[in-house]
Amino acid sequence: MSAAMFVSMIVCFALSVSIAVSIGFSSVVGIHLFGTAPLLVVPKEIFSSIDKFPLAAIPFFILAGNLMEVGGISRRLVDFAKSIVGGLQGGLAITCVLTCMIFAAVSGSSVATTFAIGAILIPAMVKHGYPVPFATALQATAAELGVIIPPSIPMILYGVSAEVSIGELFVAGFGPGILIGSALILFVWVWSKIKGHGKDDHLGRLPFGRALKEALLALMMPVIILGGIYGGVFTPTEASVVAVFYALLVGMGIYREIAFADLQAIFRKSVISSAVIMFIIANAGLFSYLITRAGVPEAIGDFLKAHLDSDMIFLLGVNAALFLIGMFIETSASIIVLAPILAPVAMKFGVDPVHFGTIMVVNLALGMITPPFGVNLFAACTVARTSLDKIITSLVPFVLVILSCLMVVTYVPQLSLFLRDLVYAR
Repeated sequence: MSAAMFVSMIVCFALSVSIAVSIGFSSVVGIHLFGTAPLLVVPKEIFSSIDKFPLAAIPFFILAGNLMEVGGISRRLVDFAKSIVGGLQGGLAITCVLTCMIFAAVSGSSVATTFAIGAILIPAMVKHGYPVPFATALQATAAELGVIIPPSIPMILYGVSAEVSIGELFVAGFGPGILIGSALILFVWVWSKIKGHGKDDHLGRLPFGRALKEALLALMMPVIILGGIYGGVFTPTEASVVAVFYALLVGMGIYREIAFADLQAIFRKSVISSAVIMFIIANAGLFSYLITRAGVPEAIGDFLKAHLDSDMIFLLGVNAALFLIGMFIETSASIIVLAPILAPVAMKFGVDPVHFGTIMVVNLALGMITPPFGVNLFAACTVARTSLDKIITSLVPFVLVILSCLMVVTYVPQLSLFLRDLVYAR
């Protein structure tokens, strides 16, 4: 049954069938041809897959991100970041990374970060003389911090799929997120020095005091959301609702940049994005249930344990496989299908499941900026009005930077676990 499911899924991918439909169809094929379970299990498991309270955070975080984009919060975050680093050569490029790090601390979505920040900074960077391919590649790469720095939708999915504490995953995401953000800042600063770009980035820069005053309410948003989660005031799921309420309050009541007429378009965009993700989750849940019932995770674990010498080799092999998978399969679907298989195997090798979750998320986030199906690339190219083939050369150094950080995240577990162990004292 498992073989029939994997083969039919690959055939569907090759025929350009959508990911969610491919996963669901392959599950039905496996049950119908070789399974012992009745087809009634299909609707049952599809419903069970999305009947989980933590998943309610996904549509609310997506809605919060869209409200931040329209409500002027993202623009004020850009002005604040530019007031800090805009005086440096390459300061506008550094502003892009820094703003994405702040925006990521609320939105939980890399695509939302790409559109919200890219719509402001890509045209600004081009106006200041940065090449369009570089500005586009930088925005696409920096936006992936949206799924690494908590709150993160992929981390929620991993926590649900692998039955790992979402709160612990959120805390563990700070180390890798700060590492990647710092590495990108260092790279773009050195690149700007070498290429001679960004010498006039100080133009149009607001004084720090004024920028801080205008962005204070926007900056309070991640403080309230993350402080509430780690302070035990509300759960990550409840935090997503608080994020929506705060974005509405600030965008409509204080900044007054969201009118009632704008809400329909914002809600419609959020519903469509949420429905796409939930449909993938529902079908991937059925797929995961069947392969788990067939004993695939245990078989893979026993095989790897018998043929691999150490956890280091196992993690290297997993990273290589995830990198290739991430190039072709959407991040959410990859996590939901692979987490129930690989997390138990990783635990057999003595790898902490929270650490393994950060490895999976960081690695699969790379898939958002690698052709042919990198969603961040398509979003950034849409904003920059350029084509994917024109930015590949500029994209390569960014991919190498993230890969280097991934190796550090993989083989220095304390980067992820130090803060987790501090917050969740064992």
